[in-house]
Amino acid sequence: MVLGAMTVWNYINIVLIILIAAYFIYEFYCYIRRKQVSTMLEEEDFQAGMRKAQLIDLREKKDFDAGHILGARNIPYNSLKPRMGELRTDMPVYVYDQTHTLSVRAVMTLYKNGFKDLYILKTGYAKWEGKTKKAKY
Repeated sequence: MVLGAMTVWNYINIVLIILIAAYFIYEFYCYIRRKQVSTMLEEEDFQAGMRKAQLIDLREKKDFDAGHILGARNIPYNSLKPRMGELRTDMPVYVYDQTHTLSVRAVMTLYKNGFKDLYILKTGYAKWEGKTKKAKY
């Protein structure tokens, strides 16, 4: 009886180890892929280049209206694919969201659709200290 119970726990441990290993392999793959298609920028570098680029806020409209980086255009992440025609492929694209989670997914989508010059705000809007604007209404 004890031998059978240990075998079940061994199988459970093996499955858990495989799942954990798969998670870390996937995260590593995403990291490598993101580094191939985009550049993460600190706030100073982001501010220096964003004036010559298309600045996209990937957050929802209510978050955008509550405050956004001055000069940013709001294209929520879940509207990115249908609205991609609004962006020019020949200009750099600077993207940000609250942290940078959606930005990584967004640059992957943009890259697959012909955009090559892609940048992500490393700290996200949550830690932005530059100029911001809020909606008047």
